[in-house]
Amino acid sequence: MIEKVILTEEGKLELEKKLEYLKLVKRPEITERIKAAREFGDLSENAEYDAAKNEQALIEGEILELEEKLKNAEVIVVSARRDVVSVGATVEFTDLTDGKNYQFTIVGTTEADFKAGRISNESPVGAALLGKKVDDVCTVKCPSGSYEIKLNKLTY
Repeated sequence: MIEKVILTEEGKLELEKKLEYLKLVKRPEITERIKAAREFGDLSENAEYDAAKNEQALIEGEILELEEKLKNAEVIVVSARRDVVSVGATVEFTDLTDGKNYQFTIVGTTEADFKAGRISNESPVGAALLGKKVDDVCTVKCPSGSYEIKLNKLTY
């Protein structure tokens, strides 16, 4: 069964932009490198040719992966209910174990980037927050155990 790829509109646009770059810029660059490397002669001992062919294979694989993701993309529509957490929401919460505050935007797994402040709806925290309202306390279950967090703020 083909799995849907949950994306925000912004995430879909980013994937489309990356795909276009790979097809229109990187692919022709690598083709030129392969062409130039062939002119060096014997391909069996041509490191430039081997490197360019390897890079070409990686780029072609990435193009196929992006095309597949976009083909199966389901762009999330922000919930009409703005009082509950859903994909696309930015949440601020407190970890009740250590008292630290955090802010993240909940996105689909393809767009998740912890360092950029985007967590997946399938992550322990993202899954625990889905459907919650401001001031709700919920339990986050993870392999190392569970802990509670309190939702302080919710914006879309």
